[in-house]
Amino acid sequence: MTRPDDRVPDAPPPAAGASAALLPVLDAASVQRLRELDPDGRNGLIARILDTFVESLVRHAREFAQARAAGDHDALRRVAHTLKSSSASVGALDLSRTCADVERRVREGDVAALDAPLDLLAAHLQRLLVLAGRAAADSR
Repeated sequence: MTRPDDRVPDAPPPAAGASAALLPVLDAASVQRLRELDPDGRNGLIARILDTFVESLVRHAREFAQARAAGDHDALRRVAHTLKSSSASVGALDLSRTCADVERRVREGDVAALDAPLDLLAAHLQRLLVLAGRAAADSR
């Protein structure tokens, strides 16, 4: 019988909770970098990081929907900027790239063709929230 202290060091336990459902869709190299910060998993670092990330997604999805409905490009840029960094750090690279695109377009004043990137950003948010069991209302 394997005791918790007998775990293989390079194979820490998966993150607990609903946020663990995100692990399969996150960039493996990014997740590995996070695992290196808590190699034996005793501190539950990945679970805590993912739980914090999901809470941030919930909050920012709400802000995104409000800013989009109001046509507030500056608020959309701020949300995209914030999500770009946090999503990259946990390995949600599709979301991060889309946020970078939205942020760049708004910053450069290229808002005429913003609908498709905003739709994609909303889809990425919705997908991650559904996987984490925190589905939000339609972001449009």
